[in-house]
Amino acid sequence: MPQDRLARLPNRHRAFLERALAAVPGVEGIVGLAAGGSFIAGEIDEFSDLDLVLAVEPSSWPEILDRQQAIAAELDSSFLAGFTGEHVGEPRLLVCLYGPPLLHVDLKFVSLDDVHERIEDPVILWEVDGCLSAAFARAAPRYPTADPDWIEERFWIWAHYVADKIERGEIFEALDGLTFLRSAALAPLAFLGAGVEATGVRRVEDRLPAFTTDLERTVAGVDAAACAAALEAAIDLYTELRAAAAAPSDIEMSPVELEVRAYVQELPARLQ
Repeated sequence: MPQDRLARLPNRHRAFLERALAAVPGVEGIVGLAAGGSFIAGEIDEFSDLDLVLAVEPSSWPEILDRQQAIAAELDSSFLAGFTGEHVGEPRLLVCLYGPPLLHVDLKFVSLDDVHERIEDPVILWEVDGCLSAAFARAAPRYPTADPDWIEERFWIWAHYVADKIERGEIFEALDGLTFLRSAALAPLAFLGAGVEATGVRRVEDRLPAFTTDLERTVAGVDAAACAAALEAAIDLYTELRAAAAAPSDIEMSPVELEVRAYVQELPARLQ
């Protein structure tokens, strides 16, 4: 790894990577180490996670999965705890906390046979005989982008669900639903329109500062009427974003949209 890139890292990130780079050649079965996420663009700050890819020799794959936590401790003796990423559908991921000083590190263990399937080009920090470079050369990265049609098929059912939770008085469930609408529909469409690669609402404040003003209207207090107003704002914002993402001829209100719009419009009266 170029020393100038290492020197620009915050102290705790730099210290961790120095120890990991010294340790990883001695970890049996690991043949490459790369860093993704904000490391690629040189945007790591003191609050950033480290997103690391550990390339695994295919013959060692089953054993490595059984040794994930032990390997995490081998990389740095300050390993405190970790858990696998089934919650995001990725059991190859080990979510780790090191420290003190505390540092969040995501370790993704990937077989060398599969490492070419990726969403970005991570920076190679160490590799055996150019194996990672050769694997990445097999295919270009493909970042998942928002699909307006996929969102449209789901948005109105999601909106109805939130409305029902508001009316039932499940306000915290409704608040979670509004959060989900922002993460799964509104922010992805806004990022798509701006041509920005992003996930959910991550770093929306930095990347789309003007959009955050619109997004604020979809944030509610712990109150049914406030949630109803936020849901209406979410629907209005979704309508604007959908119009920007589609050709005019593609925009036609479906029966489910008409029904859910009417249902939500009548919600404030039903809450009285």
